[in-house]
Amino acid sequence: MKIKFTICCIPLMVLTILSCNKSDNQNALPDTSEAEFILQRADLPDYEQNIDHKALLQALGDRHGESMRTGEHIYSNTCVTCHGNMEEEGSLPTAFKFWSGAFKVGNDPYSIYQTLTRGHGAMPPQVNLTPVEKYDVIHYIRETFVAKENPDQYFEINEAYLAGLPAGTSMGPEPREYKPWAEVDYGNFLINTYELVDEDAPPRERSTGPVQPLPDEDFSEANFAYKGIAVRLDQGPGGVAAGRAWMMFDHDLMRMAGAWTGKGFIDWEAILFNEKHNISPRTIGKLHVENETGPGWAHPETGSFEDPRFQARDGRKFGPLPRDWAHFEGMYPFKDQLIMKYTVGKASILETFGLDSLDKQPVFTRTLNVIPAGGLLKMRVAKSETAVALTGEGASLTEENGYQVVSITSSSPVSIKIFLANAGVTGLQQWVRSRTPPASLEKFTRGGPARFPQVLKTNIIPGEQEGAFQVDILNPPFNSPWKNQLRLSGLDFFRDRNKAVVCAADGDVWLVEGFTENEQQLSWQRIASGLFQPLGIKVIDEEVFVTCRDQIVRLHDYNGDNEADFYESFNNDHQVTDHFHEFAMGLQADATGNLYYAKSARHAREALVPQHGTLIRVSPDGKKSSIIATGFRAANGVCLNPDGSFIVTDQEGHWNPMNRINWVEEGGFYGNMFGFDPPADSTDAGMEQPLVWVERERDRSPSELLWVDSEKWGPLNGKLLSFSYGYGKVYLVPFEEVDGQVQGGIVELPLPRFATGVMRGRFNPEDGHLYLCGLSAWGSTQPQLGGLYRIRMTDKPLHVPVGIEAQQDGVLLTFTEQLDEITARSADNYQVATWDLLRSRKYGSKHYNEQELQISEVELGSDGKSVKLKIPGIEPTWVMEINYQLKSGEGASLEGVVQNTIHQLGNVPS
Repeated sequence: MKIKFTICCIPLMVLTILSCNKSDNQNALPDTSEAEFILQRADLPDYEQNIDHKALLQALGDRHGESMRTGEHIYSNTCVTCHGNMEEEGSLPTAFKFWSGAFKVGNDPYSIYQTLTRGHGAMPPQVNLTPVEKYDVIHYIRETFVAKENPDQYFEINEAYLAGLPAGTSMGPEPREYKPWAEVDYGNFLINTYELVDEDAPPRERSTGPVQPLPDEDFSEANFAYKGIAVRLDQGPGGVAAGRAWMMFDHDLMRMAGAWTGKGFIDWEAILFNEKHNISPRTIGKLHVENETGPGWAHPETGSFEDPRFQARDGRKFGPLPRDWAHFEGMYPFKDQLIMKYTVGKASILETFGLDSLDKQPVFTRTLNVIPAGGLLKMRVAKSETAVALTGEGASLTEENGYQVVSITSSSPVSIKIFLANAGVTGLQQWVRSRTPPASLEKFTRGGPARFPQVLKTNIIPGEQEGAFQVDILNPPFNSPWKNQLRLSGLDFFRDRNKAVVCAADGDVWLVEGFTENEQQLSWQRIASGLFQPLGIKVIDEEVFVTCRDQIVRLHDYNGDNEADFYESFNNDHQVTDHFHEFAMGLQADATGNLYYAKSARHAREALVPQHGTLIRVSPDGKKSSIIATGFRAANGVCLNPDGSFIVTDQEGHWNPMNRINWVEEGGFYGNMFGFDPPADSTDAGMEQPLVWVERERDRSPSELLWVDSEKWGPLNGKLLSFSYGYGKVYLVPFEEVDGQVQGGIVELPLPRFATGVMRGRFNPEDGHLYLCGLSAWGSTQPQLGGLYRIRMTDKPLHVPVGIEAQQDGVLLTFTEQLDEITARSADNYQVATWDLLRSRKYGSKHYNEQELQISEVELGSDGKSVKLKIPGIEPTWVMEINYQLKSGEGASLEGVVQNTIHQLGNVPS
């Protein structure tokens, strides 16, 4: 049987799956009708309505061995990442442990199947597993973990149970190998962090285990291109993933890191590809040529190749070379070619790569156009044993310290072509005499024919929900000819508000039109591709800036076809390591043109470089960046406040007992002691406190915040919103400031749960509506890969708390609309609970000091919109939850939850 993998990067079973106490009649089919599944039955594919569950379960006996092997494969490649096993804790310690926990929805196979299929709590629906595969992984878990280690939770299957299963006639679709990430046409190049290895390389080292932080592996001899640009060299459709020959350019070091051939591009071992944590992709196939991890060009004044960059704790060096040594300026895609632009000293260089053949052996080529400007120009080409030849005037080839080196000897412009082949290739010097002379590359820098000429159309599905909000679905073109996954991660509008740019984490940027023309259709034009995990985008003076993991890119269109002809490296200061978790998130700009984004830290490990877990500012000219706040763990974006401060979210984990929304001041430290150079004081007093601690039941992964800027949003105009990547929701954030400390809470807005996690949002100044984009990958419970949405506020009343004040004698809540006096004044209609958290190096925190607080009296304000809950003995608390069951002034039912944090109690107004 071939195995098909689930798309969602959060594992198959981040489980809340499960929990059901064993009943006396344990072989009866449990009633799961009241379970709060994410997907309703009507949301499921048609075949799910006719599955023969009895036959699938009975077949496990005949195919026990095959089923166990398949289930183990699925578990080992997906589930184990977060759940771990009995020997090694997973990366999400709060994930369900099958060998010791109690199932929630039901411990029989059919109930577990329902949770896998429909999702529950933090468990995403597994929309890409077939019924056979779901029962295979259930079988493996039951027989491996539950039966042997947790027998009280093992459900015995008998004929009565089988007879009670829903009747059906279908086994569902046949399982198939499913690797969507490997089928995407990324274009002719793809930027990522890669490890270059030969085909006989030993298995890689990966640290695991319960001890935190995890130890660093010994990668001192590994050839990593941390900012690697993989370029396809052979001809044919399908882009870089479909190639058979490639060259890797490392734009930190301006070096050719290696060249290889094979029947596959890379092993796709990475969090945004096959969902693997703690790993970066490796090349597969024959590595013909490589250079060590060090400067590709010698220092233009000293001629030395000694690496001057920042050295981390593990001995490796990271980041770009100093700008006065070498600087990457960007790339020109032209048809199937890619031309690099960079400087060495004051010399300007254009370079492209190619492929030839000698006696059926691949010969890799580098064509360089160099404009010297004084100084030494020496380029390390390959190890001494490599077959190398050179054509063109004004340069020479010599050997130096075990490497072949090209020296530019002319003071006039030089065009050269370097030929490289495996050490066993002979006759290269004579053969190159018949090759074409080095080409001029300048003609490829003015824009070429569109690489993605198709403009795709999608329909807008208008929302017809009752209530204060209506949500339009603006689906991206999932059937694109390039098989894009369309995990949308950022959007922004042009001056023509009918147009926006949208980026996707898989490397694309799209020009989208049709937002305000009301024709119920959008057009999508792919204008850039191959970028390194874009997670933020901003339009400044009609220019498009994209936050990528390796750099901020500015896109330039030279010939008016909208497609980017030059990918300018606007700023690539920050250092990148091989760790999977260090995403670069969000992009905002202030009035003077400074750019801001957040850089995540390493998961379960101490930082290696200063940028891990930081908020970063980039100067308006892109030439300088600075760290302005530290101590973040997984900072998903940044909100720029009107007063010049910032809001940055962070995720539960080590040193983060729960998710947090941080009101950030420059110079602040925000708690992650695994960050780079943390303060000596690891107590809570040694960090800045968050605006609110966000419990995972409310939002398991907050993303970015946004100020409402639309008169159409009535009582919410000027208020603060928080987006949920984890649960696909939108929250209001009421807050106050007491003695300089900002504190407040979150309230879920009455909106349908989105099909993706929500990443970014922008208000359109023309129509006043909120536009959101989102994706589902690691850490999201939602089933759809990507989505684009429009939220329109109606004239219907909205009944939510927009204000919260913690006072010496209680809590004051202010609602958007008037409340029913009788229900508002009744203390029985409110329940207030508090608990503490424990911040430590452990992952997350359980609840401590849980209390139910008594309300002695409720005062209704003169405006009819505010209620004062008088709470004797109220104290500051990490977490408070206020549940209310009221009626509006018009008699409508009004229920909700405010979850908040109190750092200080304010004075009672006189």
